[in-house]
Amino acid sequence: MRTTKKQHALFSLMLFVAALLLPQLGLAQAELMANGGEALGQFAQLIRWSGVFTSVFVVFIAWLMLRVVHRFVERISSQFVQRRLMLQKSETVFQFVIYISTALAVFNLSLRVDDRVLALIGGTVAVSVGFALKDLVASFIAGIMIMIDRPFQVGDRVTFDGQYGDITSIGLRSVRMNTLNDDVVTIPNNKFLSESTVSGNFGELSMHVGINFYIGVDQDIEQAETVIREAAASSRYVYSSQPIVVLVSQQIIEGYLMVMLRLKAYVLDTRYEKKFETDINLRVLKEFQKLDIKPPAVLHRSLDETPLPSIVEE
Repeated sequence: MRTTKKQHALFSLMLFVAALLLPQLGLAQAELMANGGEALGQFAQLIRWSGVFTSVFVVFIAWLMLRVVHRFVERISSQFVQRRLMLQKSETVFQFVIYISTALAVFNLSLRVDDRVLALIGGTVAVSVGFALKDLVASFIAGIMIMIDRPFQVGDRVTFDGQYGDITSIGLRSVRMNTLNDDVVTIPNNKFLSESTVSGNFGELSMHVGINFYIGVDQDIEQAETVIREAAASSRYVYSSQPIVVLVSQQIIEGYLMVMLRLKAYVLDTRYEKKFETDINLRVLKEFQKLDIKPPAVLHRSLDETPLPSIVEE
C-alpha cells in the first residue's frame, strides 16, 4: 500500500512539472520557428534571382571556352612539336584564370553584396576551411604552390609514389598523370607538398636515359663499350647535342662477379623513351652475338658448359 501511494505521488508530481514546462516549450518552439523563418527570408533577399540564371550562362560559357582552348592546343601541338610544352603550360595558366574569373563573376551576379553578405560569407568560409573543405583548400593552395615553385610542369615525365608517366594537366584540386601503360592517375595536389618528385626532363623535350648491359669479366670489355657507344650514336631517337657516356664498373650479384656497362644518353623527345631503349638493346645484342661477347658466367656457363645434375635413385 505504501509503495502504491509513493508511485501515485511521484506520478502527480511529474504531471505538475509537465504542466508548467509545456507552455514554455511551446513558446520556445514558436519563437524558434519565427526566427528561422525570418532568417530564411533575409537569406532569400540576399539572392539576386535574375543573376542566378545569368550565372548559369556564365558557367556554360566558361566551360565552352575551356573545351575549345583544349582542343585548339591539342591540334596545334601535334603540328608544332617544338612548341608543345609551351602551349600546354599556357593552357594551364589560362584554366586557372578562367576558374577564378568565373567564381568571382558568379558571386557578384548571384548575391547582393553588403555587410551582411560579407559577414555570412566570412563565417561560412571559416567553418568550411576548418572542416568540410580543408582538404580541398589545401589542394588548391598546393596547386598554386606548384605553379609558383614548379617542381614539374605539364608535359614532364615524372616519377611519383611508384607511378611513372607524363603530367597531362595541373588543376585546382589535382594533377593528372598518363602512365606508360596508358593509365590515367589522379593525384591530389597536397600530396606533392610532403612527397618527393623526380622529373626526368624538367621542362625540356629531351631526357636522360640510362641502360645497363652485363658481360663476363673474361670478355672484351673495350669492344663491348665501343659497340654500345656506336649503337647509341646511330639510333634515330638519340639527341646528338648531348654527350653519350658509357660507364664501366664491376658488380657482384649473388656471389658472381660481372662487368656492368651503363649507357647514359639523351632521347630527343620523352615520347620516344621506350622506343629508344628498345632500339639500343636490339642493336647491342645483335652485335654481341656477332662478336661472341657473352653474358656473365652465372648465365651462359651454367647453361652451356656445366651439365645439369641428374637424379639417381638408390
